[in-house]
Amino acid sequence: VIAGTAKVTVADNEIFLNENETVFIPKTIRHRLENSSDLPLEIIEIQNGGYLGEDDIVRFADKYGRVNKTVEDLTAP
Repeated sequence: VIAGTAKVTVADNEIFLNENETVFIPKTIRHRLENSSDLPLEIIEIQNGGYLGEDDIVRFADKYGRVNKTVEDLTAP
């Protein structure tokens, strides 16, 4: 977190991060990031591994209506 306070849900655990704090999210773990205040939230996201594309994202919920794979797409016959 560069500025602000982030509410990060990793699996079933909620944590709050302030400036200069970080969290590691293991591969395949469900996670969510929220701005938990009225102030702007600034973050740096760092990806690592052999593949760094974003076409493998699965959205479990998306209140912004972005088009991408959903859980329903993966379980459809």
